[in-house]
Amino acid sequence: MLNIKIICVGKLKEKHYADAAAEYIRRLGPLCRLEVEELPESRLPSSPGEAETAAALKKEAESIILRIPSGAVVIAMCIEGTQMDSARFSGFLDMCAVSGKSRLCFIIGGSCGLDGEIKKRADMKLSMSKMTFPHHLARVMLLEQLYRAFKISEGSKYHK
Repeated sequence: MLNIKIICVGKLKEKHYADAAAEYIRRLGPLCRLEVEELPESRLPSSPGEAETAAALKKEAESIILRIPSGAVVIAMCIEGTQMDSARFSGFLDMCAVSGKSRLCFIIGGSCGLDGEIKKRADMKLSMSKMTFPHHLARVMLLEQLYRAFKISEGSKYHK
């Protein structure tokens, strides 16, 4: 069984995102060991400068690095990452499982993204789209795609 940790910068405040995330976490319960850890997002002024943004991302990165499980395959969620369709993502999870890489750690940055050190530390950079999504929606989308990937692997009708 895969052990999946999702490290998220920022807390889900909107009820619709929290409800959707909770539903997919519930559905994933029998399929994998899942942990979602929320980290506080750095506070920035309404129009931060580059230095302020860089300092905030560095501070978030330091907190993220401390929480990455030992031996985990690290996947940074970022727009410049590789794009996969759902079937290929399912195959990636299957490949991890059969090759003994049973611990995966997905990292979702806050509203300013991820520090370059996290992207360098990642074994893989994954993009959901060239479009930009709110990081809270990205969490829900990742949870849904994880659920879909497991359903594809078991041959269920969830994936059409």
